[in-house]
Amino acid sequence: MSENKPAGGSDVRMKTLAEEASALRRLLEGLSKRLDELAVQMEKAQLRDYVNLMSRPWQLIWRNWLSGIARGIGIALGFTFFAATIVWLLQILGALNLPIIGDYIAEIVKIVQRQLEIEHY
Repeated sequence: MSENKPAGGSDVRMKTLAEEASALRRLLEGLSKRLDELAVQMEKAQLRDYVNLMSRPWQLIWRNWLSGIARGIGIALGFTFFAATIVWLLQILGALNLPIIGDYIAEIVKIVQRQLEIEHY
């Protein structure tokens, strides 16, 4: 009888160990899957490129300087195109001699001329 008890206890321990091993295997598989997902997300976020850029401050300064120049040129060209379009439309409207719009444009011109005549300190 004493021989049967350890054998029965051994079976229970083996089942418990097998269940724990199975649970650990599932946990490790879940962690592995999550780690793969995290690696894909980090690759999408280009985290490596960001860290490389932060470790080279002069490269970051150079890129920011170039992007600032490009933005400035873009804004200047865009405003020039917009202003030229407005002036062109006003010329067309002025040539039509429409009573209400022509008076309105003349009033704007007078306001601008008065503003230019005022001395600024």
